Amino acid sequence: MKRPEFSAWHELRRQNFFSIHDELHHSIRFYFGQEFFDNNKADFDTFGAVCAGELEELIADCDFIEHGPKLDSDNNVIRFHPSYAKAGNLIWESGILSNSLQEGHTPKQAILFYLLAHQGEGGHCCPIACTSGLIHALNTHGSDDLKEQFLAPLLDDRYESAHMGAQFLTEIQGGSDVGANRTCATQSEDGAWRISGEKWFCSVANAEQFFVTARVGDKPGTKGLGAFLIPRHLSDGTLNNFHTVKLKDKFGSRAMATGEIEFENALAYPIGHLEDGIKIAVGLVLNTSRWINALGSTGAMRRAYIEASTYAQTREAFGQKIGHFPLMQNLLLKMRAEEQAALSSTLYLTKLVSELKTKPDAHKQMLYRFLVNANKISSALNGTEVIRTAIEILGGNGTIEDFCVLPRLLRDNIVFENWEGTHNVLAMQIFKDCQKQELHKAVFEQISGQIHQIKTEPLKNDAQSLDARLKTLRIKFDRAMQDESYALSTIRNLSLELLRCWQISLLLNESQWALQNEITSTKLKSVAYLLTDNSL
Repeated sequence: MKRPEFSAWHELRRQNFFSIHDELHHSIRFYFGQEFFDNNKADFDTFGAVCAGELEELIADCDFIEHGPKLDSDNNVIRFHPSYAKAGNLIWESGILSNSLQEGHTPKQAILFYLLAHQGEGGHCCPIACTSGLIHALNTHGSDDLKEQFLAPLLDDRYESAHMGAQFLTEIQGGSDVGANRTCATQSEDGAWRISGEKWFCSVANAEQFFVTARVGDKPGTKGLGAFLIPRHLSDGTLNNFHTVKLKDKFGSRAMATGEIEFENALAYPIGHLEDGIKIAVGLVLNTSRWINALGSTGAMRRAYIEASTYAQTREAFGQKIGHFPLMQNLLLKMRAEEQAALSSTLYLTKLVSELKTKPDAHKQMLYRFLVNANKISSALNGTEVIRTAIEILGGNGTIEDFCVLPRLLRDNIVFENWEGTHNVLAMQIFKDCQKQELHKAVFEQISGQIHQIKTEPLKNDAQSLDARLKTLRIKFDRAMQDESYALSTIRNLSLELLRCWQISLLLNESQWALQNEITSTKLKSVAYLLTDNSL
């Protein structure tokens, strides 16, 4: 039975995640157009209700430690709680994966994933991200035979029959240093490829199709790695020469199976040219996951804000609703500003992903290379901070697993932080790209162009403040490109500051669009917050 003190809060926080989110509606229209919004609104409304309703209890149920995946070592099978498949049925039937290869589906997939991530990783966000990466790797680089055999099951919208994809890159001696990997691929006399070796961090260990990197020949480092698909089962239905050593007991994403797997001459199929293995692994598979990972953290931020803001509206202390206290209002403003900033940059990235699929563009590709890395770092770090702030607002109640979703969101988002490359690894990739391609110049040019688009009088002062901030940052970036020692110690912070300037410029343009269309928006308040030094 719900306590009367919390009844109003329960009613507010369980509303349709899409229908109550006016700012999301505005952003979708701004980035993808009114026609896209109108054509997909009904599907978003339906899934927003599912995510706030049926999925809430199912995901909470299969996240209990005692309900987590179990390894049947004798049969090399991973078994799940019934709630896991029930949740999968609801998610897969949304079409989040089945329409992946349809032109223009990328934005729809992004919004569906964002709504799903209001439940945290939920056991299914990682499988969706991994499967999506494999779909695009196969479609882009797979042979006709490989696509004919393996693509269709990945695109099935029925959870019971669909294949999930996994990506197994990490090895115990390598970690982020993929070039140190030792798992090897050899070609037998009949032309078939066989893979042997141990993969240390195998998320979606129950998948039917594994994307694996393996060393081919004697070339050292990443240049010697090829990309392969390893099916879980052979054509006769038997397991494909691998052994799941154990399942890992993770801090977060507990409902999703992550294991250690040993391959012993497992049958494998090359994806693309052998010498392009690392390019395919990073450029398509990991970067797809980094983009989707940011959607996950941003969705978790939004859910944390829903929990905290509705709690502040209904919870009384010291004779009034706690949302009336100025310190509480500051915390809520901070949460909303960070979520809106992350949503803007992630939807812009989504637009780039969609456009680059159909029309290659060198300038947009440079923007994408910066954004896919910097946005992943920022959304993950700020996601954890926003969720912690929500827990603070709920006080002790915010730490109780069966009181609210926040403990799960926190645990899952800390896992988001470490997936697909640690923050420092991604920052160093940005540095290398800036050195080799002068990537930062394209980003500075883009942000400056967006600032100069601000013509509406109420926004001009903020645009000028941002322009001054950007010019100061440009000086520091120029120094970093001349002084490697300075760059190596500052590139992470410089990259995050450059992303923050980009986010503010996007929010300014969204705010201008809202004013021109006579739409009420809170994004200008977020701009004011993000432009202010809030450390004092």
